[in-house]
Amino acid sequence: MKVLADLPVAIDPEEVLRFQGYKAGGAPPGPEVAALLDEALALGRRLMEPRAAVRWAPVTRQAGDTLVLDDLALTIPDIARHWGEVTEVAGGIVTIGDALERRVAELWAERELPLAMMLDSVGSGAVESLAEYVNDLLCQEGLARGTRVTNRISPGYAGWDVRDQRLLFRLCPGDAIGVVLNDACFMTPGKTISLLVGAGPRARVDHYFSQCARCWMRDCAYRRVPARRTVRRAEASG
Repeated sequence: MKVLADLPVAIDPEEVLRFQGYKAGGAPPGPEVAALLDEALALGRRLMEPRAAVRWAPVTRQAGDTLVLDDLALTIPDIARHWGEVTEVAGGIVTIGDALERRVAELWAERELPLAMMLDSVGSGAVESLAEYVNDLLCQEGLARGTRVTNRISPGYAGWDVRDQRLLFRLCPGDAIGVVLNDACFMTPGKTISLLVGAGPRARVDHYFSQCARCWMRDCAYRRVPARRTVRRAEASG
């Protein structure tokens, strides 16, 4: 298992505003909301501690929507159609730590509700960006080995049973980055995302347009659309 720390993750203001209820193409926020967003972004950048744990594992057998690894089996609805044939998977746990959440709780107690809600949305946007960033790193690792890497999926979404969070934590434990899983499969810190990607020479990547639109790898042979934005901070690229 590999632990990644001090990751150069960007926070997309549009993503933050989406969590606040603003829709793409709709009316932009007024000056008061824009100022609140700037304050929350600055505060969030100081508080978040992006970390990730990732682990690759070979797929020993693929039977329909079940991927069999050495010591566990993952059954994910419709994964055979979406991923096609995969020869390995990578599990990941990504978090921004708990400092931002603790500050949100303090702001709620101080009745600073607008800033508390905006800062919470900044945390949500940051961890989503972090998950995309790690997905891109896994994609880069796969390309170096000559394999295609799929987009990420997570337990609790697209029909994948949230109880399989336990299996994902067996594949990639979160304790190395301070993430724990309770009996209800809820992760702490709350601003944490678990993910799984597949990889293989014949893995399907055709429908992953959003991943390509965020990826910074200009010369990827599997790129489907031009990059519109990046999940990597500008000062960290080069």
